[in-house]
Amino acid sequence: MSEHLTIVDHPLVQHKLTLMRDQGTSTAVFRQLLREISTLLAYEVTRGLAMTTRTIDTPIMEMEAPVLDGRKLALVSILRAGNGLLDGMLDLIPSARVGFVGLYRDEETLRPVQYYCKLPNELDERLVIAVDPMLATGNSSAAAIDLIKEKGAKNIRFLCLLAAPEGVARMKEAHPDVPIVTAALDEKLNEKGYIIPGLGDAGDRMFGTK
Repeated sequence: MSEHLTIVDHPLVQHKLTLMRDQGTSTAVFRQLLREISTLLAYEVTRGLAMTTRTIDTPIMEMEAPVLDGRKLALVSILRAGNGLLDGMLDLIPSARVGFVGLYRDEETLRPVQYYCKLPNELDERLVIAVDPMLATGNSSAAAIDLIKEKGAKNIRFLCLLAAPEGVARMKEAHPDVPIVTAALDEKLNEKGYIIPGLGDAGDRMFGTK
């Protein structure tokens, strides 16, 4: 997790991502694939968590066994599309604390506008993983990380499904201390700020809206 950008090239991740990119994939299947792929990505973004040990009794003997150390993780969904990644991650980390940051992108300026923010307490003592399927311009993601830092978080990771080079550069400029984990680094953004080749609008495809 020391590098700023980690691309998860696991065959299952890449296969499921291809199915998600296909415009013929239905809303129901897209949503299921997103949940499955987010579980696989969660495995990577939680690599290197702090560990300690506790004494347990196996059916054979007593032993010192490894367990997670410190406070529960905090997962922060960047609404609305972040909820698709959140569901799969909670399958893997059900005890995590959950927060939400509501941002929408002004279609004229491409700048983020905040409409909601509710975060867990004691963020300074937790690993915080912010999730949003698409890292496009990076403006919304950077703004969300700003809010999370304002609440005291110091150890933050960012998880997305797809990233554009422009978004990665924007995040590195704004938050060089926040590593990014993604399934793919795509080619570029188009004139409307959408990732190419991408998969369209993740929120619309997840919720069946236009």
